Amino acid sequence: MSIGTLQDPLTRSVPEPVREHGRLVRVVVPLAVMYNGCLAIINAHVMPLGFSHVALVEITLLFVTLLYLLYRGLSEEALPIVALVGFFALVMVYTSVVNGTAFVDFFRNILIIGVFCQLGMMTNRRSLAFVFRVCCAFILSVLLVEIFFTRIYEDLFYPALYFTNTRGLEQVAFGGAKIFQNAINIPGRFSFGLSDHRTSSLFLEQVSLANFSGVLCIYLVSRFNQITRFDRVLILATVAFILLTNDSRSMLAFAFICLFGYFLFPKTSNGIRPFIMPVVICAGALVYLMRPDASGDTFDGRIVLTMKGFFSLDFVELLALDVSNIASFADSGYIYVINASTVFGLLTFWLFVSFYPAGQTAAQKRCAFALGIFISLNMMIGGTAIFSIKVASLLWLLVGHMRVAEKERS
Repeated sequence: MSIGTLQDPLTRSVPEPVREHGRLVRVVVPLAVMYNGCLAIINAHVMPLGFSHVALVEITLLFVTLLYLLYRGLSEEALPIVALVGFFALVMVYTSVVNGTAFVDFFRNILIIGVFCQLGMMTNRRSLAFVFRVCCAFILSVLLVEIFFTRIYEDLFYPALYFTNTRGLEQVAFGGAKIFQNAINIPGRFSFGLSDHRTSSLFLEQVSLANFSGVLCIYLVSRFNQITRFDRVLILATVAFILLTNDSRSMLAFAFICLFGYFLFPKTSNGIRPFIMPVVICAGALVYLMRPDASGDTFDGRIVLTMKGFFSLDFVELLALDVSNIASFADSGYIYVINASTVFGLLTFWLFVSFYPAGQTAAQKRCAFALGIFISLNMMIGGTAIFSIKVASLLWLLVGHMRVAEKERS
């Protein structure tokens, strides 16, 4: 038997999408993660920008990637993604009709998930590692400048002006600071005291940077044995600096969950995964019963805000019959999803998060459990941030890759 004959079965056992060189992913995903910083520099030093410029960049990145995926063709592995996007396309039509206005907000979020999951399945290990390495290198470099040379960071990016011009958010002056007003330290809030504000790096706002650290934790717990020592040090350093200066209580807790989960997740039955979100919601209800008056930008205050939203849901909200107030749910993920896509949209999203990630190998189970906890926890204390392309592109690229990665190794 010839060598070529021996190689044929092995070659056929590797899905074609996994062997892609990943030229597109090496460009599109880093741009999707860091485009805010690039636009802020233009806004501060070249020309004023508006919301349309930001939307154009995001739409272009998403459209180019979608065209590439359609050009390459979809395999049977893409059926769950097609079903997800198809269902929420129908939901988009329904919400637009019953509200008398074109409402594409949540469908865009789902399209981001579907597109980058599929791109992840077509991305090889080297390209995935390259993307995470490049994103970490840039985010960490700018973060260090922000921590130790804050004035240079402010002058270069001028986040306050960027969010005023592109989001219409009037900034409150804090001693002449040019950073985004929500990144200002609030007296009494949890903090390590290593920065005079909540750091934001290239994201320009603190929530996305915190969630970026969560995505890095999922990457580490999923791929720790497959990445190089340099990448381990780089990513661990990035996570450490973010957690020490961003003052994110939820992502600090999530980092410890991933640390212990690295050993526990592979031993846990996949049958537990669908219960992660319900358990988080029940835990939130318990916090609400114990501290019903909690409020403000505190951990229990955010949880109580979300649970009040659950307990006040009515027929109109359950069926998304009024999307005009959708922006008011920016800090309550579960309530936002229900109001934007009906209660059936939340159930579908829960099923996708629970069952789409593969769970055959130890690495896949680590990724699946970490994803479920990350999404469920974030939707309890946050809102739309996890759907932003800045974070979602990297997260779902990893999830899609992990769905077929172990087949490549076999």
